[in-house]
Amino acid sequence: MGAVLNVVHDNLHELRVDDRRMLFHIPTSSLFALDALTGALLDEIRRNSLSAEALVADLGARFGAREVDEAIRELIALDLLSDGRPAHAAPRRHEFERFPLTTVVLNVNTGCNLSCTYCYKEDLDKPSAGRKMSFDTARDAVELVLRESPDEKRYTVVFFGGEPLSNLRLIKEVVAYCEARFAALGKQVDFVMTTNATLLNDETIDWLAAHRFGLSISMDGPQAIHDRNRLTVGGQGTYETVRRKAERLLSRYTARPVGARVTLTHGTTEIERIWDHLFNELGFAEVGFAPVTSGDIDTFNLTGDELVEVFEGLKRLGRRYLAAALEGRNIGFSNMHQLITDLHEGHKKALPCGAGLKMLAVDHKGELNLCHRFTGSSLPTFGDVSGGIKHRELGDFLAQRLDRSGTGCDTCRIRNLCSGGCYHESYARYGDPAHPTYHYCDLMRDWVDFGIEIYSRIMAGNPAFIEQHISPRRA
Repeated sequence: MGAVLNVVHDNLHELRVDDRRMLFHIPTSSLFALDALTGALLDEIRRNSLSAEALVADLGARFGAREVDEAIRELIALDLLSDGRPAHAAPRRHEFERFPLTTVVLNVNTGCNLSCTYCYKEDLDKPSAGRKMSFDTARDAVELVLRESPDEKRYTVVFFGGEPLSNLRLIKEVVAYCEARFAALGKQVDFVMTTNATLLNDETIDWLAAHRFGLSISMDGPQAIHDRNRLTVGGQGTYETVRRKAERLLSRYTARPVGARVTLTHGTTEIERIWDHLFNELGFAEVGFAPVTSGDIDTFNLTGDELVEVFEGLKRLGRRYLAAALEGRNIGFSNMHQLITDLHEGHKKALPCGAGLKMLAVDHKGELNLCHRFTGSSLPTFGDVSGGIKHRELGDFLAQRLDRSGTGCDTCRIRNLCSGGCYHESYARYGDPAHPTYHYCDLMRDWVDFGIEIYSRIMAGNPAFIEQHISPRRA
């Protein structure tokens, strides 16, 4: 008699969508529809721990002995069944030998002409006190990326602030330098910017279009919602200015789709109303929502009940996304877009994002920060543009986050989609960027289950939607 087989529960998560049994393969973030044989095998082993030989004897008459044996081997290979032998060697501490940087975030000015009450930027200044990045610092940042990752084909330069358009002269210099520099190397470079839109004019819009910027506009929804927090330095609401500028941009800018980024704070949970205004009334191509739960000022953080309400709103909008997708329409819901993309491509994220590995943020002094959210914070920087990356310190930080032992993340079913959550969220809430964002866990698991349901229904009802709207977005 062979070894008894057991289900490796930490590697699979089963859901039912209508009459279909769906299996989420946790190690690879892949989704499968369970066939009758695989479902019967898992059910039988859950009821009674049996050997492969016993399973073949029990199910062979129904499915065929050879087919049962092959299915068992496949499940063992996927680490979904165990015969008691170690599935793989114990993970060792990861040593980072290289950092494949492809993205650099340039914080071109600490000054901002707005005074948004919930702003997380610790180095934010009033316009008159803004500390602007020099061209030499920006150029050295670009050269650092090329030095660290000379073999990449495509790179991204992100302009951030403060309000980046308040240092448009530098941005134009950097774009001219990059286009010449990367073209001479036979490489491509993309430019990305998040702006509050208040400084846009026709000349700037046309220049941004000529260089095919990927643009996101910070806008929180209809006037009553937007003007709660997005204020001028003098305390006035900015909705009318932002709406007028955004409408001009959207009517004139054809280089790439323009998205809206919504910040959700205490008292703001009206997901569908905000989306409807920004997508249907103003015409943004996509709308993405960022809930605030760990801001420096507690009064702006969503309460636990509000966070539940936010996720319920996201799910309601997700059902509208599904209904549209089944008709071949895209309603530009960024959060659902991203989740569907991760599931479709089977993303396996050992780290929550590319910060520190594929991306670094450069502050006005030229110091290297984990990401743009950390500029001006107490988190130590990881070198500077002239001296280079502090590889050992950065590698030690990333290795610490990779070590999931004792955190609860090592057995979580969404561990390779969430990877512990945002570094800055952890830093703001727990004072430690390596600390998992436990306050999100149950809601995120439910959100991923919901995404699996939506994705499986799209694949069953209109799989062409994925090729038409998800794959081109990634390209």
